[in-house]
Amino acid sequence: MRHVIVIGAGIVGLATAHHLLKEGVRVTVVDRDPEGDKASFGNAGGIAVTEVIPASIPGVLWKVPGWLSDPLGPLAIRPSHAPRLLPWLLRFAGAGKPSEVKRIAAALTALNARVYEDLLPLLAEHGLHEELQQFGALTVYEKAAAFDKDAAQWDLRRACGVEVHALSGNEARDIEPALGPSITRGVFMPQWSHVKDPKTLVDKLRQSLAARGLFIQIGEVCGIHSGLERDAVSVCLSDGRRLLADKVVVAAGAWSGLLARRIGDKVLLESERGYNTTLPAPGVALSREIIFAERHFVATPLSCGLRIGGAAEFGGLYAPANFKRSQALARLAALYLPGLRLEGGTCWAGHRPATPDSLPVIGVSPRNPAVIYAFGHGHLGLTQAATTGRLVSDIALGKPPLVDLAPYAISRFN
Repeated sequence: MRHVIVIGAGIVGLATAHHLLKEGVRVTVVDRDPEGDKASFGNAGGIAVTEVIPASIPGVLWKVPGWLSDPLGPLAIRPSHAPRLLPWLLRFAGAGKPSEVKRIAAALTALNARVYEDLLPLLAEHGLHEELQQFGALTVYEKAAAFDKDAAQWDLRRACGVEVHALSGNEARDIEPALGPSITRGVFMPQWSHVKDPKTLVDKLRQSLAARGLFIQIGEVCGIHSGLERDAVSVCLSDGRRLLADKVVVAAGAWSGLLARRIGDKVLLESERGYNTTLPAPGVALSREIIFAERHFVATPLSCGLRIGGAAEFGGLYAPANFKRSQALARLAALYLPGLRLEGGTCWAGHRPATPDSLPVIGVSPRNPAVIYAFGHGHLGLTQAATTGRLVSDIALGKPPLVDLAPYAISRFN
């Protein structure tokens, strides 16, 4: 293996480059904006190894009408995009069958169980170990009834090896005193962690990889084709340039579906746009990420401030952002964090690459064996990046995979 091109300079692409460089492979990362404000930069920062439950679970579809009726609620579907979204939604509904939920949970567990084994050495090798904050996470509830309804999900997490500790409202406030009196239940998850700042982490990792020989090529990929040499593949850029490599890794996040379809592989991938507001002087102190279960948002203490994030908006890749959603999330957080100061907040929106079954796409293209896919991680891109990079590197080098890759194959969409 002489040369691998990685399309995408987000955290998954960089983690893949890290593992390939360690194996002595020449690596080029191609991105139209390597330092851009993509999902890897602006996410909530969680290393959410406890998240082994798919987004589609029994009963979730009954909640959709209520969510959609709120113009600033946790879910939005832009009407113009609804017809294109229908095949994805039908597959999403199927993923919520009890048998499918268990199968998907097992596949997510297989990846998440390896996360720290792959992530900690990566951070240490690049001098980034202090970026990781290992203080667990806290899920909180207003109503005991909502906590009771989620009991089956918590039981499934336990069955998948996740450590959880149920708390009263007062016990939750003992852990995080900034929480208000409306919180009546909590669940502490010690295995969860978060990073100090996702953008700082990605920037430092990119710079460290460049110092170790990573070549970064600025350009927009418009096609991937078989090359002129045996087992080679060429990457075509929009300015007419053509790059040749032995293998190509597609790690372009929410834009990966466009490239896969041009290759001839069918995939159901949607942009699930998320929103957040980062408050530089929040006036309250948190030690760990807090998940507000009923309201579907999180609060993460970062070095740049308190980040309030959430929402799921389906409108395609090119719809303008509605930053009223970011502002609404911040106002919502103030209801549960008395004393929260909203002044000076910075709004952000980013495209999560969402598959209907909540599983990433990892593996070789059936149409072109020189192409390897590494996308579709949804909310878990930062979490699963190091492990995905390890798996992709092993695929490229012909090594046996550390986990069964069948659940993540793109062929599941045929």
